[in-house]
Parts: sequence; C-alpha cells; structure tokens
Amino acid sequence: MIPKLTYHLSFPDPLHTSEEGIIAYGGDLSPSRLMLAYRSGIFPWYSAKDPILWWSPDPRLILELDDFKLSRSLRKKIGQFEIRFDTAFSEVIRECAKAPRPGQKGSWIVPEMIEAYETLHALGHAHSIEAYQNDVLVGGLYGVSVGGVFCGESMFAKVSDASKAALAVLVEHLREWGYDFIDCQVPTPHLKSLGAKEVSRDYFLERLHLASDQKMSENDSKKRTL
Repeated sequence: MIPKLTYHLSFPDPLHTSEEGIIAYGGDLSPSRLMLAYRSGIFPWYSAKDPILWWSPDPRLILELDDFKLSRSLRKKIGQFEIRFDTAFSEVIRECAKAPRPGQKGSWIVPEMIEAYETLHALGHAHSIEAYQNDVLVGGLYGVSVGGVFCGESMFAKVSDASKAALAVLVEHLREWGYDFIDCQVPTPHLKSLGAKEVSRDYFLERLHLASDQKMSENDSKKRTL
C-alpha cells in the first residue's frame, strides 16, 4: 500500500527577509497558508506577472485604536453614511482592486487573490466594512481578523470620506470587542494622517503574538462579523 503523502506548512523566520521585506515566494493562497501567514506577521502582495510574494516589512505601520484621529469634520460626515459589516465582501474587494497601492501601476488584487479572500470570508476570517448612501455602496474596506488584531488590506471611496467613515466605525467596534490594534502593513501618508504610526518589525511581531491568542467576544461571534 502506498503511504499517503503529507506536508507541513511553514514560513521562514519573519525576522530574516530581503532588504525590501520579502520573506518567501511561491506556494499557494489556500486558507491554511494565508492564515498561517497572518498569524506569523506575513502577508501576500504581488502583481499578475510575478509569483506569489510574501512580505514582512520593516518598518511596519500599525494603528493603535486610541490613536485614531477622528476630526470634527469627519465626525459630522459619518452620519451621512450607513455603515454595514460583511454584507458586500465581493463588491468591496473588487472595488479595492480598481485602486492600486501608491507607487504600483497595476492592482495587486489579482483574480486569484479575490478568490482566495472570498474563501477566507466564507470561513469567517476575512471581513468587509461598507459605507452606503441611499442603499448604494460608495466606500469601504476589507481585511483579516487574527485574534485581537485586524489586518487591514485595502480600502476604496467613490464619495469623499466614505472609506474614512467606515474605518472610524470599525475602530469604534474593535474597541468594544476588545481588539488590540489594526495592522496597516505598509506606511502611507494617508494612513499616517489618520493616526497610524511606524514601528519596528520586532515590536510588531511581539505585539502580534501577544494579541493572536485573544478570543473574539461573545457578541462578535454571534454576529459573525469580525
């Protein structure tokens, strides 16, 4: 009888990367590999012409929930939107795919990424926060929940401040649910203007590991949101 082949998923030590922050390439986007990556402080980011690239950048951008800068003008605008959770994940990730990251010509959210994160959403790991006006989706964001950390992936806005309003409501709920911080991954001026800060990779990994064992609140589990 031929023995059944098994394999063990693993990543290199995220403290040892290339100068750019790449830790590995190849593999697949299976749910088990993706969740192992997030629990290890690693995320995929690549273009259609590249193999899957796995990153653990230094510095890392995080948003402490109490550091979120809710301006007076944004506070007034939040009421103009209806914020929903997990009602339009596929629409949100596809809208985000139309808006590439700064400095990147094409979108990094390739079809394989969309399919993989839709699977994570179906399994309860990936989530979307949507901003609506007159029942029309006008902004939002999505990410992956890992213990007490929300790993933000991307956001979009068709109406001014729509994605900021969605983020503001997310921050409020994460506080209520006992989350620790939001992983913003790569530093950008936009996220820094909202209160995110750069930290060393060592510090980020330490915080991530401390928060990774946090359990979702009873209220959160019932809603199957974050």
